Amino acid sequence: MRSSIVLGLLGSVVVLVALFELLRRHRIREKYAVLWFVVALGVITLAVFPSLLTGVAELIGVEVPANLLFFAASLVLLLITLQHSYELGRLEEKTRVLAEEVALLRLEISSPAPQRGPDPADPGDGPERPGA
Repeated sequence: MRSSIVLGLLGSVVVLVALFELLRRHRIREKYAVLWFVVALGVITLAVFPSLLTGVAELIGVEVPANLLFFAASLVLLLITLQHSYELGRLEEKTRVLAEEVALLRLEISSPAPQRGPDPADPGDGPERPGA
């Protein structure tokens, strides 16, 4: 077996084992696990069938198949980074809103409630009206 095949298979197996361990310990969410599972399967496929990468590179017009592999890997990492940035922004906004709500609730709890007299517009608080 060629060393590149062994290295690809070994790397993919390590990723899959780490992935299942992270899932088991609830350290990674399922939607990210699916993404990394697909990446690991892609690496296994390319390790077992290296001619597939060569064929795709020829089809696209890339002279060196490794360049196509590096481009695809860079693209995957870029998309993952963009998705994480989107989620981080969303979570920062939720955190800000929750912090504001907690601050308002703390202010409401810590400040003494003003004493109010009967509301003249509320018919239930005043004396009973005759004829009502």
